[in-house]
Amino acid sequence: MTTQRVWRVHQPGPVTGDPLRLDDEPVPAPTDGELLLRVRACGVCRTDLHVTEGDLPVHRPDVVPGHEVVGKVVATGDASGFEVGDAVGVAWLRGTCGHCRYCVRGAENLCPNSTYTGWDADGGYADYVTVPADYAHPLPSGYSDVELAPLLCAGIIGYRALRRSGLPPGGRLGVYGFGASAHLATQVALAEGATVHVLTRSEAARRLALELGAASAGAAADAPPESLDAAILFAPVGSLVPPALEALDRGGVLAIAGIHLTDVEHLNYQRHLFYEKELRSVTANTRADAREFLEFAGRHRLSVRTTPYPLDDALQALRDLATDRVNGAAVLVP
Repeated sequence: MTTQRVWRVHQPGPVTGDPLRLDDEPVPAPTDGELLLRVRACGVCRTDLHVTEGDLPVHRPDVVPGHEVVGKVVATGDASGFEVGDAVGVAWLRGTCGHCRYCVRGAENLCPNSTYTGWDADGGYADYVTVPADYAHPLPSGYSDVELAPLLCAGIIGYRALRRSGLPPGGRLGVYGFGASAHLATQVALAEGATVHVLTRSEAARRLALELGAASAGAAADAPPESLDAAILFAPVGSLVPPALEALDRGGVLAIAGIHLTDVEHLNYQRHLFYEKELRSVTANTRADAREFLEFAGRHRLSVRTTPYPLDDALQALRDLATDRVNGAAVLVP
């Protein structure tokens, strides 16, 4: 095939309009060190929504969104480590400099020169995508292509957020928002012996949380039934930061998992931060995070809830995500 379908963000703006355009274009050729993949599935992430609607600044005009890509290698640009026919995953982190002080200390996600799939380079809302071989990931067995796609960002960033939360063994975790990332991170925490309390506005998401083993599921701004050792905020809603901090026990940590958050209006030191509570952001994943999580998913069969959409319905998938009509993770299937 010499042409492909691609969705491009031609005019960032609300998905109630038409910020995306579907085009036919030539299939890209891999450069040195890159792989060309035939896309088998691509997850629809809330970060794609932020890129499409303009919540994030434009890094590449007319970019193709999508950074949860499951594909098959169809060509290599003198890249090592993979062969034609291999199943490969593409995640958010696409490149780093490798020699700055952040990279050398193992914090490559903080590299000032880092680049990202579907933001700095074209992503997976297409029939084909390229990826540097050094940033491509082998995939665990036992999952379908559609199930694998959300693992590549929702799963990985949820895993990093869980580690950033400092949850102690057997601890009590609060999860605020319960979409694609949260439902996977919750399963990791439960597998490691945690008690999980979910707070989210969606009744369907609360039912799913209880099905997966959460101890309780309440409305987003509710107080959990017990104090928390750690919490993760997945919803991009700054007004949830104060109640989440207030729910923490002494020494607890709140990790904010999203790349975008609405403003946090007011914090009261005594109520929200005293007794050595901590507030931590989560910037992006490292490749080590990806390897650790994907290996965990290979050892522990996760229940991945998905809603598939044809590639032609990418804009509708984003609209459904924006209005909480997706239970689990939306996934595009070319």
